[in-house]
Amino acid sequence: MPSAHELQVAVMRLARRMRAERGDHGLTLTQLAVLATLSRHGQMSPSDLAAHERVQPPSMTRTINGLVDLGLVERSPDPDDGRQVRVDLTHEGRTLLAQDRAQREEWLSRQMADLTPEERATMKKAASILDRLASS
Repeated sequence: MPSAHELQVAVMRLARRMRAERGDHGLTLTQLAVLATLSRHGQMSPSDLAAHERVQPPSMTRTINGLVDLGLVERSPDPDDGRQVRVDLTHEGRTLLAQDRAQREEWLSRQMADLTPEERATMKKAASILDRLASS
């Protein structure tokens, strides 16, 4: 069993390598994380986004403002509470996120093609375990 330190180093190295495969779209990691969260969970309130991304609401407001300015997300009134707003991806946001994901997935697929069938099976199991750890 790997130590916590070994796992941390391996995950950090892979994450860094995956970031290097991103296109040059000029977005911050926080902005990309917000786009991905909206893609996975659908429209959300700014406060829900802040809680999900574990940032302070004023920081999330700045992030959302930047994404609105870029045309990647839009605000709309909350249908249940007119005092609140919901944030959702625009078509441009969905397109950018899909292109970003495809580029990184293509790189990772090429790397995984060199693994043995046993290694790929191990990676499949590890992916669900890592996702569970990340969600805790």
